Amino acid sequence: MDKTSPSRYVGINEKQIPIDDPSGKWSELWLLPEWEEEYCNVYTVKKHGKWVMLKALKPEFADNPEYQAKLSKEFDVRYNLAHPNIVMVNDFEIVPGVGKAIITDDAYGYSLRRLIDEKRLTPKIVHRLETQLLDAMEYIQENHVQHVPITPDTIIFTEYNENLKLTNVGYDQTDLLSEQDTRKDIAAYGKIVNEVLDNLPANLPKLRRIAKKCASDDCPYRTVADLQLDMERRSSSQLYVFLCIFIAIMAFILVWLTL
Repeated sequence: MDKTSPSRYVGINEKQIPIDDPSGKWSELWLLPEWEEEYCNVYTVKKHGKWVMLKALKPEFADNPEYQAKLSKEFDVRYNLAHPNIVMVNDFEIVPGVGKAIITDDAYGYSLRRLIDEKRLTPKIVHRLETQLLDAMEYIQENHVQHVPITPDTIIFTEYNENLKLTNVGYDQTDLLSEQDTRKDIAAYGKIVNEVLDNLPANLPKLRRIAKKCASDDCPYRTVADLQLDMERRSSSQLYVFLCIFIAIMAFILVWLTL
């Protein structure tokens, strides 16, 4: 779908920024205040007629070498990440009116924060948090990527199929993440899921127990992989119960037919 107005991103206070590019490479630049970060603005723009997203330093940080180095480092870290539930980084280049910017794939959708606030959560979104979010977090940990805490603001759900996409996923890469780093991820996951469950009309006690474990001081999970294993056991247990009920019903029908 082509973008004809700022309503495509269904964000807050979107603003079109004048862009002067005689080459015609860049056009239709929009600032997305809802997705801004501590020292960066986020934009959507057309590059050669195709929508992409930009992450660039805010004007007050643009000439600061320290923040320039941070943005460059983030590009180096994220450029090598490739996961279906992480917004892909494609390039790092100068954009007219913006400056040096990280260029990413277009992420057309809603933040989890917005879906919570507008009470638009669905069972599919909950399932994505149980599966796609954990897959992305495990991938980040496997690649020893340090990142800001994952929050509902950095989780995007695409509009058409509600696939999950993580933004702002890395600013440094180490030889090995500390246990403190991995446990912070797990605590953040528990906080996110607890907030989602608080805003659901349905009661999901098993998922709530897992979320509370994640957020507790004596959390039993050391890594996201440990958490995933517990989640899979929960799903396997539910499947086992379903199969037992199905077999019992079929056996009853078979006995009834033979009478």
